[in-house]
Amino acid sequence: MKPTCFCTGWPLAAALAASVLALPCVAAPLTLDEALRLADDNAPSLTAQAEKLQAARSAAIPAGELPDPKLLLGVQNFPVGGPDRGTLDHDFMTMQMVGVMQEMPNGDKRRARTDVADAAVDVAAAQAQVERLAVRQATALAWIDSYAVELKHVLFQEFYRENRLLADTVRAQIASGRAQPADAVTPKQEAAQLEEQQDQLTLQRAQARAALKRWIGPAANEQPIGNWPQWPIDTTRYAHKLEHHPELVAFAPMTRQAQAKVREAEADKQSDWSWELDYQKRGREFGDMVSVQFTFDLPLFPASRQNPKIAAKRAELNQLEAEREALVREHTQQLEDQLADYQRLERAVRRTQESVLPLAKEKAELTLASYRAGKSDVSAVVATRRELIEARLKQIDINEQKALTSARLYFAYGENGQ
Repeated sequence: MKPTCFCTGWPLAAALAASVLALPCVAAPLTLDEALRLADDNAPSLTAQAEKLQAARSAAIPAGELPDPKLLLGVQNFPVGGPDRGTLDHDFMTMQMVGVMQEMPNGDKRRARTDVADAAVDVAAAQAQVERLAVRQATALAWIDSYAVELKHVLFQEFYRENRLLADTVRAQIASGRAQPADAVTPKQEAAQLEEQQDQLTLQRAQARAALKRWIGPAANEQPIGNWPQWPIDTTRYAHKLEHHPELVAFAPMTRQAQAKVREAEADKQSDWSWELDYQKRGREFGDMVSVQFTFDLPLFPASRQNPKIAAKRAELNQLEAEREALVREHTQQLEDQLADYQRLERAVRRTQESVLPLAKEKAELTLASYRAGKSDVSAVVATRRELIEARLKQIDINEQKALTSARLYFAYGENGQ
């Protein structure tokens, strides 16, 4: 039997690429960069955030403007009794009136409304950035899952080839009288176990592609190709970048907006006013008239009207500050956990590459040599082969976990460039 092949890193990726190129009916390969580009272009949530930002910008344009003027039309002092009842031009007091009225909110209120609207634009822009990074992170995680599944599929083709070689070895041992006829069943049992594992792998492929399809659409059915992503993970500086996490950065415009709402509520204590200009037309024998009047709000009961509103807005501001502090602590914990996990996975990758896999391979080869020499039974060969298979699959799992953790760190603290 030929020695067990053991591909890691670039050789395994090259095997995956070769398998893709050898199948003309398979869809075009999908790199991680292409998946991220498609997510930027096609993710519905990013389109929604873009529309939300445009809505905020449009809403900010009239925020500080005066209310629309009002046109006044009417009849004043229309007689309903006496000799002139029902007439418009017999009684000197009857007037047909046309006028215009303009409300004038106080300056502090208008400035506060402008500040609220401007802050809303910044909030929408910050939320759009948060969503973009979240989409890119989720896309990267889904691509990594899909890529790992494809690497395992490539390994299974090799497992089946090695299983056939084992079957040939067992038949040769039986023919030479150094093995029992029942040993011929063992490779078949191993092949059945491999098929069962591959069925589970096929399910994982469908699930991984469905997750990726959420972000990039039908292109998720294409073959993922490339290598494990190698983002620069600065474990020493990321703790200092915590304040620049996109979700925390978004609190700055949210706080400005809440502060502006407090100022708007406080401005209700100042009087708003309005003016009105009327032209009044009377009968031909009477002179026409013009009227001007001014109206002022009288905030005389602030304890039961304005003050509760101010208190409510201040409570919302305090709530926002407390939520930010809670989120800072949450992200601090997550960052420390992820950095520790990333360092653990780096060690696990090296350990698997340098000792776990070579030792499993050596053990499988020695056990097979003993079997060929008639010094061990086929069950021992299968057991060590199973250990080697699990070690090779676990190597992919560890590389996947490291890539997933690095994606979470990079898109939270690296890609924003802070």
